[in-house]
Amino acid sequence: MQAFIHGVILALGLILPLGVQNLFVFNQGVTQPQFWRALPVVIAASVCDMFLILLSVQGVSLLLLQFSFLKIALVGTGTMFLGYMGWLTWNTRVMQDSQPAANLSIRQQVVFAVTVSLLNPHAILDTIGVIGTSSVNYEGTDKLIFTMACILVSWVWFLFLAALGRLLGRQAWFTQGLTAINKVSAVFMWGSAFYMVYSTF
Repeated sequence: MQAFIHGVILALGLILPLGVQNLFVFNQGVTQPQFWRALPVVIAASVCDMFLILLSVQGVSLLLLQFSFLKIALVGTGTMFLGYMGWLTWNTRVMQDSQPAANLSIRQQVVFAVTVSLLNPHAILDTIGVIGTSSVNYEGTDKLIFTMACILVSWVWFLFLAALGRLLGRQAWFTQGLTAINKVSAVFMWGSAFYMVYSTF
């Protein structure tokens, strides 16, 4: 039980702060016409987090980041995708009356979710520093429980974000302010891309 609680607390500490990944999942819950249309981004983001958690527990990702060329490639690719995502979000049309807005396809959702999850060296380092380091305190069954708790938090959190976006997106007062939210999200993405480059070089 201690390992499970520890895993939940650590995972929540990593996933709760506002970030591009959270904004993107929430935004898809708001803009997709049906809730099931937002499930691809939920699944993609959850699987990516699960992948990072498993790597951090095994210590593989720390080894990969020792190669500077790989880090530069991750930063470069991640920056380009964040720039494009910001542009797409900035130009997203809000639903008016019965006319649906232009929504991201399943492929776009998955690609963008994978990008903001796996092409951010800082997110990988955070996962290693918190979850990977903490996992060394456990062995056997306890380590498995700790790892599963961290993964469970990711799945539940992203599903909650999409559902919350869907709920709020149906409210008239929220829909009217969605354009402003999209603009803020786009600026946040561009700022994240700039910070990623600045802090790397």
